[in-house]
Amino acid sequence: MKLPLTGIIPPLVTPLRDRDALDVAGLEKLIEHVLSGGVNGLFILGTTGEGPSLSYPLRRELIERVCRQVKQRVPVLVGITDTAFIESVHLARYAALQGADALVVAPPYYLPEAQPELQEYLDHLIPELELPLYLYNMPALTKVHFELDTVRRALDQPRIIGLKDSSGDLDYFKSAAGLIRQRPDWSLLIGPEEKLFASLQLGGDGGVSGGANLFPKLYVQVIAAQRAGNPVRAQELQAQIQRVSDSFYRIGKYSSSIIKGIKCALACLGLCDDFMAEPFHRFRADERDLVKTRLKEIEAELSKLNL
Repeated sequence: MKLPLTGIIPPLVTPLRDRDALDVAGLEKLIEHVLSGGVNGLFILGTTGEGPSLSYPLRRELIERVCRQVKQRVPVLVGITDTAFIESVHLARYAALQGADALVVAPPYYLPEAQPELQEYLDHLIPELELPLYLYNMPALTKVHFELDTVRRALDQPRIIGLKDSSGDLDYFKSAAGLIRQRPDWSLLIGPEEKLFASLQLGGDGGVSGGANLFPKLYVQVIAAQRAGNPVRAQELQAQIQRVSDSFYRIGKYSSSIIKGIKCALACLGLCDDFMAEPFHRFRADERDLVKTRLKEIEAELSKLNL
């Protein structure tokens, strides 16, 4: 894997057809759809992929199928976040055996750990891993930040090669961007796609953008426009990313609507089933009709932008 990893690395949704069964045909179509958009990698078993809600056998099946189909066309990153240390290790070893390229870990959730405990956790985890590791800062779900001092110490670990920041805090992101200049092989990636363009201006390397499951070319072209020195075009495309967010992620009042919206839109596009892992359920008929309407509107707008 060429370092640093830059560009758009979609957090792949996990197509399901039942509580503990993959929608295999849908997964295959989704992978090819995303890769055809020119993305720079795939991240599986993250938040958008409902990773913590899946059984361990299903997680392993997903890793095996994704790695086999991708065939090293792009790097495959595997989320190993778990409350049980040894389960993270087991999944990491399986990912290495299947040909994955890197791992991603957020702070263990449920009982919040202090920063010294989090640092000790990383010190214990690193020797157990065969693959390089990205840190995943997701305090809204884990209740714990990778604080900047912890990131600074992580720079001394050769096996740690980047940070995905989903905090939404651009001040934190800017400070992290200043820190990682010490390590030219490190990647700094933004989670919230609504802030993709802003993160690039602050020194970010790309995005782990859920909407890239739907419209990968849109997200890839934001990066391309920024790199080409065309901020006007990048901002124009960023406005469409905001439109995707407003259209699909805020249907209803629950935070689960983000993943429900992406999955429902993918189903409406004929790419995969939109079955959700328990305790969540797919959108009902009225919500689905709204997604279909908004999907047609966005597709028309993207067509005008040659996307």
